[in-house]
Amino acid sequence: MCGITGAIWTDPAQAISTETLARMTAALRHRGPDDEGSYGCEFQTRPPYDAIPGVALGFRRLSIIDLEGGQQPMTNEDGSIWVVFNGEIYNYPSLRRRLQGAGHVFRSESDTECIVHLYEDEGPELFTHLNGMFAVAIWDAKRRRLVLGRDRLGQKPLVYRMEGERLMFASELKSLLEVPGVPREVDPSAIDEYLTYQYVPYPNTILRGFRKLPPGHRAVFQDGQLEVSSYWSPDFNAESSTSETQAVEQLREMLRSSIQLRMRSDVPLGAFLSGGVDSSLVTAIMQEYSEEPIKTFSIGFPVAEYDETKFARQVAEHLGTDHHEFQVTPDAVDILPKLIWHFDEPFADSSAIPTWYVSQLTREHVTVSLTGDGGDELFAGYPRYRAVALAEKIDRLGPVRSLLAASFWQKLSAPARQKSRRRQFKRFSQSLAASPLRRYADWISIFNEQRRADLYSDAFVEQLPSSDPFDFLQGAWKRARHRDSVTAISLADLTTYLTCDLNQKVDRASMAHSLECRQPFLDHRVVEFAAALPLRYKYRWGRGKRILQRAFGELLPKEIWNRKKMGFGVPIDHWFRHELKELAHDVLLDDTAGERDYFRREYVEHLLAEHQSNTFDHAYRLWSLVILELWLREWLA
Repeated sequence: MCGITGAIWTDPAQAISTETLARMTAALRHRGPDDEGSYGCEFQTRPPYDAIPGVALGFRRLSIIDLEGGQQPMTNEDGSIWVVFNGEIYNYPSLRRRLQGAGHVFRSESDTECIVHLYEDEGPELFTHLNGMFAVAIWDAKRRRLVLGRDRLGQKPLVYRMEGERLMFASELKSLLEVPGVPREVDPSAIDEYLTYQYVPYPNTILRGFRKLPPGHRAVFQDGQLEVSSYWSPDFNAESSTSETQAVEQLREMLRSSIQLRMRSDVPLGAFLSGGVDSSLVTAIMQEYSEEPIKTFSIGFPVAEYDETKFARQVAEHLGTDHHEFQVTPDAVDILPKLIWHFDEPFADSSAIPTWYVSQLTREHVTVSLTGDGGDELFAGYPRYRAVALAEKIDRLGPVRSLLAASFWQKLSAPARQKSRRRQFKRFSQSLAASPLRRYADWISIFNEQRRADLYSDAFVEQLPSSDPFDFLQGAWKRARHRDSVTAISLADLTTYLTCDLNQKVDRASMAHSLECRQPFLDHRVVEFAAALPLRYKYRWGRGKRILQRAFGELLPKEIWNRKKMGFGVPIDHWFRHELKELAHDVLLDDTAGERDYFRREYVEHLLAEHQSNTFDHAYRLWSLVILELWLREWLA
């Protein structure tokens, strides 16, 4: 895995100097500690063109394929095409054979050179031919254009800034902040989105004027203009007519093919093994294709509610893997500054902490690790989908819905713990009056609409645009709005929560330790296949992943298929009553936070008091506010 950065400009006054490019590239060293490279050129205006742009490309390399070759930036034979690339192209051997058959001559064994020659044949349409995870920048000197592209599910990040007639891009925001004169102005609407979702959704970033290239999109800069367009947009409303028996066979073949492709590596390889269905299944299939025991890695915590190591150990023993298990006591105070720096933006998913630790410890043994990300969204595995299915049934029963939505249920006492059954019922009951999608948005929001209104100061509200953070989820849901509610919402999660939260978390936590993570469930063939399956193949009687169990049931112990799903998290509810109690007060209530005038002090005090008295569990809300304030101090001080 690697880091890429660079810029293109038509105005000489906006040129990126060699020194600036070096700083931009150095900011990404953690993504690629093995090698670095750069390319730059700038031409004077000359007839018949008004302006021939200047370009600068920077690269940091983590060597995975073709260790001796594969240096970047990489060019074609005549030096007219230059490429910097972060990621892996898994189908590069077949692409290479096709391109050689078309007359292209290869000088390396790397997947990067396939991108170079494929662009020569296909131009900006090349991304539709790639099976992989990638962020790519291509400089076409003959056409005087720069082409950017990002993989279909956003596994690899790509941010950019367009100012005047200069386009800058990078794997991470911190690289662009090395450019002299670049402003650091917080976007209030991004804070509104962050406090809704616990991340800033694409195409926005936390800073005004900086954008994320959306997953499955390309951008073309030419003649001082930037055009962004989609190259991948499957029809999620289409449902397959394939029989369940045929679907099982197709899934067996497709997932095995995806995993086999992702096992190609010239460096040591292993797998994250949580003991859940998805990571266990990926590991089991990997072991089928390996002559040696697969190296597997699990992380445990001293709090039983958050510790899955016994399940991981059971799977490892069943499969005969070379298992490595780590017990850690997370030090939140110590790790927070590292997370704030590496994630670039406020990011409030607390599972970044265990992901950080398992990446750090895995990297001591291997350079590449496969993961089980995507299985829950594609095969209806999240417990919250049971609530979606139940609410859909209740919606058809008018009197029952009215009874369950009655206000008197809210007067019942309930434990402070968010996952207690009575508190879950009260939240479910309260939401029944809303539309199905608004209801779901309320369930997944950190601060729902009413809580954000209570939190924001008058001065902050005045800075907010008329747009609604809900629009992001609604736009994703509309892509499958003609399907049943569980399918529509799970596919909305696929293109929102998975792309913006889970993939960002895995990329940043793993790349902080120069570890490459590969996600077989996110092969676009698997995604398109699973998205089209009828819900009954995936979910029935309150249980998801039915077709996975039918296809691969014999590979794992029955206890793994039937176990209750656990979140990959840490006990932040406990921390804010003990280890983080003083930090929360110091960070959220001091003069620095108050002077920003974003939030009502009395409401923040209310959240702290209710949580620390065990009246109500506000752990995730407090965590998101602490992360935001620490981010503001780190990046805007």
